[in-house]
Amino acid sequence: MPRRVTIDDVARLAGVHKATVSRALNEATRSQVRAATVERVRAAADELGYVPDVVARGLRTKTSMTIGVIIPDLMNPIFPPIVRGIEHVLQPRGYTALLANTDGRDAVELAAFESLVQRRVDGFIVATGRLGAQPAVERAHRDGVFAVMVNREAGSAPYPVVTNDSESGMAAAVQHLVDLGHRRIAHLAGPRDFSTTRARADAFAAAARELPGVRTRVVDAGALTTEAGQRAMDELLARGARRPTAIIGGNDLVALGAIRSLHAHGLRVPEDVSVVGFNDMPFAADFSPSLTTVRVPLREMGMESARLLLAAIEMRQLDARTIRIPVSLVVRDSTGPCCE
Repeated sequence: MPRRVTIDDVARLAGVHKATVSRALNEATRSQVRAATVERVRAAADELGYVPDVVARGLRTKTSMTIGVIIPDLMNPIFPPIVRGIEHVLQPRGYTALLANTDGRDAVELAAFESLVQRRVDGFIVATGRLGAQPAVERAHRDGVFAVMVNREAGSAPYPVVTNDSESGMAAAVQHLVDLGHRRIAHLAGPRDFSTTRARADAFAAAARELPGVRTRVVDAGALTTEAGQRAMDELLARGARRPTAIIGGNDLVALGAIRSLHAHGLRVPEDVSVVGFNDMPFAADFSPSLTTVRVPLREMGMESARLLLAAIEMRQLDARTIRIPVSLVVRDSTGPCCE
């Protein structure tokens, strides 16, 4: 069996002390080493195929070098970019993410927390936060477990939150449609027990109040899925009242469902009805027509949540605060001038 490459081997090849190697290969201490030395150490580590001994480091620091990442739906396209952002920060620091999918069920979430705590993870990044009681998150806070919420708020548990500026994104979407001449705009909203979807619905109503002559309505889509968006649009068209000339979906999947419904009813997008989504999921530009949407920097949200958690672990202190990542409107083919 070949001998394991050690930090001493890297130090000899790079011509530096092994403490310098340790600092150069650790993102938290890399700034203490000259850039040229860091590059020399990295080159030596790559040449030798050096892999940090995470077990030994964990014994020294009394950490497991693992982070629990809990998400509600692995099939939802917004979560893979968030997880990739988390891993982008964790991996250079020697941490491994242990991923758990809950299917949005409290019992599964609680079981995942308990299982990962038994595996002695150093902290959690949780994307399942809902408004109201959250037994797993609340228990974790009572037990002194480090955690950061990403994308959705933590309810009553005072954990840090990394989310997006839904309010400014919705305001930009509404203004874009008004600038195109639309005066009847509907919002197909997601579940109100999610902080993000409630914030978007509230922001939609607030933006409409600032625009005289614009008639708006909010329709509860019930879920953030394509099927729910199609059902909500079907119901809206079946009401018999004058249909809206523009739709804003609670997310891109809801917007896609609205487009399917409009096509099924013989309506064209955007000639008859303009449609805007929210999130800019990876395939939004491939819709037919390509989707105008509010771009949420999902990968950056994951990165920021990982940075917050690692800082808390190192400082042994967790400050409850909310970080809102800026969003931007991406205009594509699904919106156009009002036809009326």
